[in-house]
Amino acid sequence: GGAWFLVRAISAFGLQWGPFAIGILLLIAGVLTLAGLYTLQPNEAAILQLFGAYRGTSRVPGLRGTNPFYTRRKLSLRARNLNGERLKVNDKRGNPIEIAAVVVWRVEDTAKAAFEVDDYENFVKVQSEAAVRHLASAFAYDEDDTGSRAGEPTLLGAGDVVGQALVRELQARLDQAGVVVEEARLTHLAYAPEIAQVMLRRQQAEYRGLLTCAAAAAV
Repeated sequence: GGAWFLVRAISAFGLQWGPFAIGILLLIAGVLTLAGLYTLQPNEAAILQLFGAYRGTSRVPGLRGTNPFYTRRKLSLRARNLNGERLKVNDKRGNPIEIAAVVVWRVEDTAKAAFEVDDYENFVKVQSEAAVRHLASAFAYDEDDTGSRAGEPTLLGAGDVVGQALVRELQARLDQAGVVVEEARLTHLAYAPEIAQVMLRRQQAEYRGLLTCAAAAAV
């Protein structure tokens, strides 16, 4: 067959089959070795798969070698910022407000990030928006002017409490994608434009009332 004609052709040129075969095998081994080499930067990981089956994650930076038949998908483990857009929502008392937040996050579990969600970056964006909306509905914008809710944490007056609540909310939502939330805080908070003037006049009236009471007490 074809192999026999190949041997005859090699012999015709005065080549010996043994050394030639060894050379071919060494060439194939070299190609496979090079195919299995890859590099990783610091804070970078490579997901290894063999014919679709997950075989592990490599996190050691530098020149690495693995099975040449493994497919490799690289993921960044660096911290990232998500600057959320301004959202118009209702606070706990139903007042329309504008709110935005920044989230610092990174991938911790590469297998979850790659296989548990379709697109982990988009998943972080969508779930962060949902978390901010839910947070806004759980707190009032500011204290009630009647004083009946004095001491209750508010979006405006309890930044640390609100930030911690946002981190917990985000972590519960993003754990499915193997993401760790390192920090989250509000970057914008205001009444919606349609009621901003009304609330401003209300606050000014309250302030004048406080001044009047202080003046009366001083007499």
